[in-house]
Amino acid sequence: MVTDSSDAAALTEWIAAVSRELGLEPALGAIASADLVLNLAADVAHGVSRPGAPVTAFLLGGAAGRADDPTVAARDLAGKISRLAQGWDADTERAVPANDQSRRA
Repeated sequence: MVTDSSDAAALTEWIAAVSRELGLEPALGAIASADLVLNLAADVAHGVSRPGAPVTAFLLGGAAGRADDPTVAARDLAGKISRLAQGWDADTERAVPANDQSRRA
């Protein structure tokens, strides 16, 4: 999603700096996963709500971080979440209690 080379360079530097600050290993693929997270955020922002995008990215990170291979888990989970967001119908979903799976499409 980052197209301008200066944006890409800044993003790469930022991800590396945040990873160091958080004590994360670069081997976790954070830089390579940036497009994955940005695409997921776009799907959620357009299909659900803009504020949902960063919250969803946070939830993805938490879930992927629990996996044996966080990079693979992030990719798999992001795909599931993107499909959910793309099919999300906010008008009807809001009326269905979160725990009532029988009423969801």
